[in-house]
Amino acid sequence: MELLNEIWQTARRNKLRTALTGFAVAWGIFMLIVLLGAGNGLINATMKQNEQFLSNSMMVFGGQTSKAYQGLKEGRRIRLQTTDLDITSTEFKENIDYVGAQIVSVATTISLGQQYISSSIIGVYPNHTKIDKIEMLHGRFVNEIDQKDKRKVIVLSNNHAKELLGNEKYETLLGKYVKVGQFAFQVIGIFKDDENGSTYPYSSHSTIKSIYSANSDNIGRIEFTFHGLPTEEDNEAFEKEYRQRLNANHQAAPDDENSIWLWNRYTQSMQMNMGMSIIRTALWIIGLFTLLSGIVGVSNIMLITVKERTREFGIRKAIGAKPWSVLRLIIIESIIITAIFGYIGMLLGVAANQYMDATLGHEEIDTGLFKATMFVDPTVGIDVCIEATAVIIIAGTIAGLIPALKAAKIRPIEALRAE
Repeated sequence: MELLNEIWQTARRNKLRTALTGFAVAWGIFMLIVLLGAGNGLINATMKQNEQFLSNSMMVFGGQTSKAYQGLKEGRRIRLQTTDLDITSTEFKENIDYVGAQIVSVATTISLGQQYISSSIIGVYPNHTKIDKIEMLHGRFVNEIDQKDKRKVIVLSNNHAKELLGNEKYETLLGKYVKVGQFAFQVIGIFKDDENGSTYPYSSHSTIKSIYSANSDNIGRIEFTFHGLPTEEDNEAFEKEYRQRLNANHQAAPDDENSIWLWNRYTQSMQMNMGMSIIRTALWIIGLFTLLSGIVGVSNIMLITVKERTREFGIRKAIGAKPWSVLRLIIIESIIITAIFGYIGMLLGVAANQYMDATLGHEEIDTGLFKATMFVDPTVGIDVCIEATAVIIIAGTIAGLIPALKAAKIRPIEALRAE
């Protein structure tokens, strides 16, 4: 108890020195936790977006030619056709598993009695629910029979179902018929609404095409799952060969990358993972250097402390104090200062992350295609907070140990001569 009281009296006599030491420690811990929390928030938001899609999937869009070829001018609009779907499913069986397509109707009115909504409808193949990871709440999704028989069926989001039923339980809509334009569609399923963007009802691809695009060979866009392409080089080679084949089907230059646009979610996922790894490493490096600045601050202050108290230590030893008592005094003082202010920095860092989660964690940005949350759970695990605090306490102890050893070894006569 006397030792703690002595340390307290020393801190009171040197308020500025103690405050500067504590600030260096607290700031290092605070910045490390905030930086890691912000980084985790960005990484979690990215992962949440990626988890909405199957990584080994690809979407194919028709584009616009950028080169003249075989007497045809550049600037031609390429629309994907049934032959492109056949080429995809028959000529690339080595890597492609299941092929589907998406076609979007014009905006139409979907009504039930006096309630109605206005929305486009997306016609898809049954594989779409696996590629886009749609979460069914009630009923089922479009199946092969719906696609084959061109059944007039519709799958609604839970929010659309609520709008059509008013205050009723939306699951009671299953099996009922809703009016889609001039046609009656049976509700076969209800899925969870996508909170990050606009959600459209689904029907079979064949149904939507026969109603809204019967006189055209346009099939919208192609989507498929694939396997056996583990590296970016393999994916690039596949994309090049696949694009050349579709370009040939539309009399476009083989090397024209604008005529057919590919969205490869697997390479995107690999690039994202690499980017997140770089971000994590960079944040840790920056955070550790910030932490190091606190350690350096503690070291400098402890060196100054020992120098200023050289005469005091000399007097202590002259009246019989053991070297261990001097060593213990400096070490315990260092531990207490770093522990108290390290804990304060940890609490402030955790509070800042919680504030970030409550504000930025609920903000959305509009990318034009969908809405995305900027931060998701921008926090740091309590284990990281405790470990970071423990590191700076240990480092502060070592920083105090070096001058303490020097002070313990000094002879009393030399200490008393020091100015």
